[in-house]
Amino acid sequence: MDAFGGAPRFLAYPRTSTVQSGTNAILKWQVAGEPRPSIAWEKDGSALELPSGRMFVKADGDAYSLLVSRAGPADSGRYVCKAKNTVGETYAAATLKVETVELQPPGDPDTQPPVFLSRPVSARVTRGEDVTFACRVSGQLEWEKDGHKLRDIFESSHYKVSAEPGDWHSLHIYNTRLPDAGVYVCRARDRLGEAVAAAVLLVDSCVPHDGPLQNAPQNCHFKKQPEVHDDKPQRHRPGQNVIPEARQNGEVFPSLPTKKAFTVNEGKHAKFRCYVTGKPKPEIVWQKDGKVLSPGRRHLLYEDREGYFILKVLYCTARDCGLYVCTACNTAGHTLSAVRLHVKEPRLRFQMPLVDVEVLERQDAVLECQVPLETIPTVWYLEDKHLQPSPKYLMEEQGLLRRLTVRDARADDDGIYLCEMAGKGRSVGELSVRGEEMLEMPRKLDVMEGENAAFCVETQELVEASSWGRNGQELVEAPHTLIRSFGKTHLLVLVQVTRHDAGVITFTAGESQTSAQLRVKCAKRIPPSAPVAARMCMAHSNAALLTWCPPSDVHRSPPSSYILERQAVGDAEWVPCLTTDVASTVEVPGDGMPQEADYHFRVCSANQYGCSGHVEFPGAVHLVPRAHVQRGLQDVWVHVGEDAIFSVELSAAISGSWFLNGKRLEEEDQQCQITQSGVEHTMRISNVQLAAVESKVRFEAIGVKECAVLHVQAPQAHIITPVPEVRRHRTLLAGMPLVLECEVSIPDATICWLKDGNPVASEDGALAVQSEGNIRRLLIPSACSLDSGTYTCNAGDDAISFTVTVDEPPVTAVHSNAREAHAYRAGERVVLACELCRPDAPVHWYKDGKVVEESEAVLLESEGCHRRLVIPSAQMGDAGEFACDMGGDSVFFKVTVTEPPVKIVHSSAEEAHAYRAGERVVLACELSCPGALVRWYKDGEEVGESEALLLESEGPHRRLIIPSAQVHDAGEFACDAGGDSVFFNITVTEPPVQVVYSNADKAHAYQASERVVLACELSRPSVPVHWYKDGEEVEVGKDLLLENEGSHHRLVIPSARVQDTGEFVCDPHFPFLSLSEPVQVVYSNADKAHAYQASERVVLACELSRPSVPVHWYKDGEEVEVGKDLLLENEGSHHRLVIPSARVQDTGEFVCDASGDSIFFNITVT
Repeated sequence: MDAFGGAPRFLAYPRTSTVQSGTNAILKWQVAGEPRPSIAWEKDGSALELPSGRMFVKADGDAYSLLVSRAGPADSGRYVCKAKNTVGETYAAATLKVETVELQPPGDPDTQPPVFLSRPVSARVTRGEDVTFACRVSGQLEWEKDGHKLRDIFESSHYKVSAEPGDWHSLHIYNTRLPDAGVYVCRARDRLGEAVAAAVLLVDSCVPHDGPLQNAPQNCHFKKQPEVHDDKPQRHRPGQNVIPEARQNGEVFPSLPTKKAFTVNEGKHAKFRCYVTGKPKPEIVWQKDGKVLSPGRRHLLYEDREGYFILKVLYCTARDCGLYVCTACNTAGHTLSAVRLHVKEPRLRFQMPLVDVEVLERQDAVLECQVPLETIPTVWYLEDKHLQPSPKYLMEEQGLLRRLTVRDARADDDGIYLCEMAGKGRSVGELSVRGEEMLEMPRKLDVMEGENAAFCVETQELVEASSWGRNGQELVEAPHTLIRSFGKTHLLVLVQVTRHDAGVITFTAGESQTSAQLRVKCAKRIPPSAPVAARMCMAHSNAALLTWCPPSDVHRSPPSSYILERQAVGDAEWVPCLTTDVASTVEVPGDGMPQEADYHFRVCSANQYGCSGHVEFPGAVHLVPRAHVQRGLQDVWVHVGEDAIFSVELSAAISGSWFLNGKRLEEEDQQCQITQSGVEHTMRISNVQLAAVESKVRFEAIGVKECAVLHVQAPQAHIITPVPEVRRHRTLLAGMPLVLECEVSIPDATICWLKDGNPVASEDGALAVQSEGNIRRLLIPSACSLDSGTYTCNAGDDAISFTVTVDEPPVTAVHSNAREAHAYRAGERVVLACELCRPDAPVHWYKDGKVVEESEAVLLESEGCHRRLVIPSAQMGDAGEFACDMGGDSVFFKVTVTEPPVKIVHSSAEEAHAYRAGERVVLACELSCPGALVRWYKDGEEVGESEALLLESEGPHRRLIIPSAQVHDAGEFACDAGGDSVFFNITVTEPPVQVVYSNADKAHAYQASERVVLACELSRPSVPVHWYKDGEEVEVGKDLLLENEGSHHRLVIPSARVQDTGEFVCDPHFPFLSLSEPVQVVYSNADKAHAYQASERVVLACELSRPSVPVHWYKDGEEVEVGKDLLLENEGSHHRLVIPSARVQDTGEFVCDASGDSIFFNITVT
């Protein structure tokens, strides 16, 4: 048995994580253990009380996540997850780094992503007014509205994007319309990253007043969860009728006659949808019986991700019957469609249905209805939530009356209530709770990941102090969190939501509160479909005109770009040409081709989730590159005898010609060498002479003409003897002489010696400059550290440099005790010593790489050349690697500190531990350390305390006590103190069997045929006895019976005979055994490899030294049981264990026990 099999162990843990300040940080661990471990958290050695502030913990099975919301620099540190259960404990650590975003001063190089110095400000305007959003940020800027690019939803005359000096950017929207309301995001990008900022625009249809918000964000959000539809509706443009079609689920589809009828069962939802497209984006108005519908608890109005305009009527009742009209209009025209809704009442109706109720906040609300029969059971719902009786909800039944009382009504109790007769109909009523809020948030809001989630609340009066929260934590303004108030209107916008934004969103104003459940769904991450209608036009000379269209299902996964590739005929490789973000017409000229060839082209769609398949343009086009100069011809200056090299680089690999003073040069010219490598052309003129001064060099190719001049200069002095690299880097000790020399080409040439770029001064005598023929020297008789630097011998057009380093003699350790064994017991004195070559040299002591500071526990001593580190009383934490650093040399000491081992100084193990059943057993030992822990084991398995076994600890004494020993308590006990153990061999025997009564004292003289009864009673029952007559064991038959009843044993002779005369003995001990040789295993197949595949046959066989000997088979210490999966066979002295079809669980150790001998088999099944 593995005692540590259930100890906690980490299956996964985070690495070092770095996040930006203000963002969320998540650290994830996965830990397993049995029993399930408890989890504790620490930060920088201090325990964390979670949840707390901005820190939350989430557990999902054996996975644990620590979330730090809006992390700041103070959250940086080392986080430790500790797991502990009754078997053991473990921990894993991770480091979190939170980096702050600092604004760069003007003129500094860009080392950070864009940072908004000024963010756009949310606005509320009246329809027809202009509005401007301005921001200040560096980088490339792009504006979006509700996740769409402006050019996709606005006509160009409706808005203007401009940039001004000082990194100011602005978005102007002219003559605002109702659909312009939404979330505007400006996204700044550069090569180092991106930053976003957002603002909210509200557009009122008239001048704002004290009533409800005009054109409030529908359902308090700007982007509603998409509805999934299998049918693909036909799209319509403004000016065409949009005809709704009704299904049983309330979906509205175009293409059916006007004013269709639709029927829905009472209490169910009706859903209508229309698809309208146009530019500018049309304004949508839903009406019922001529009255405009506004968003509310029972009317949801939104636009889904597929572009459908949705009206959803929840929990329909008879008052919802009527004509519903969807009107769409823009500057190009208008259209409408209509459908009539019928609500079908159930067969079994309420005698009195629910009526709408309105109460003030904190009042009790009472909803009542009457059922047709008293025996009909009912249940209550708050929308889709099943209500149960509680202090909050009081449910009463009085005859036909059914009453629900909502106690202490709050804003969150506002909603649709239903009373349902079991499977027989519903009654619907709306409860309105009037408090600070007028417009409550939806109960649930589903948003796709990456979209914006917006919440809107209107209060009856102006509120000075209001707040937004998520999961009980207050939200504050941040780049992705917008909190705005416009008078009585209060908005919260979460920009580009992630899964971590999900939770309960609350708005609090005074003592009133309303909440909504935000659910974030993961967007489908699929690549776009391939483009269609790919065509290539070759009407233009030396160019290909390529056109294509976007995929038909572009709304499903829109492409962000299109990638165009080319392939030269005969080549296998496709090479990217260009990338464009719109499907359009692209002209590919031959000027941009790398070489003249026939080319194929293909295109694919791409977005952040991948690329579509490629669509190849039909046909091939012959394109010829047009060369132009990439790097022009330049004038060349050389000295007499040097080579002059002229080169020109073109944009394409074409041939050309070189001219020298008007004469065309041929490739076989001996003085001029002409080469071409791809697009580069080179001409080398060897051994230029003074006569070639001002020569004219010209290069000509198709459409290219380049000229240059050759300038020849008189010979200049230069260094003719190269100095090896090793001699130019000189390192010497202080006080040694330094000589630097070189050879120049002209004996009387003037040279200048420089040190670190400045002329050297030789007037003070510390430095000498010598000249001898062509040799030039610089001499320093006795160098010092100030002479270190770079020395240059400058001969005009040539120079050579020397790097000189003058070192002080290094400090070294001449002796230390580092080679001695530094192994100590806790409390011993530690002395680390070293002797330096100089007495004034400073040293630094380090432990495990960290500087050691002097304290009461660590002493640093310095005496002449001797340096010592002394620890008066070593502790376990003092173990490690110590280093004495003296600059040029270091000495390392490996110190180990161990606790003194726990020893067992005395025990009762040597005493005889033989006991009778029922006697008291005491096993005792004395430890060298009173506080040491011990473990007790019996036959190798750890024992625990119970009523039958006591474990006592008193100072250094440890005792195991068995108050009343039993036979099964016999075995080997061990007391393990870690470094020492003691063993006790315990034997427990039953008391000897005694005859407590017999009729042996009676006279046993009988007449023939009389009944003879010989009886005895033993001291305990179930003891086998043997009867003997005249020394031989009797045999049971019709003339002699043996009876046994508990502890009573009888021999009965029903009819005595003369030959029955003799001496009878009742022996309660074992019968006499004949002496024979002990049983031995003479053969087995245990030595064979017993590795089997599942379902194979397993045979374990052994042969004993004599037949008819009982054997016992064991598996992993437990006796096996015979069954269909395990057979035991016996033939004389041969014994076999057979497994007809092996299984994985049959793996283990099998033992054949023949009393006097045993054999072991190790079986493996895979």
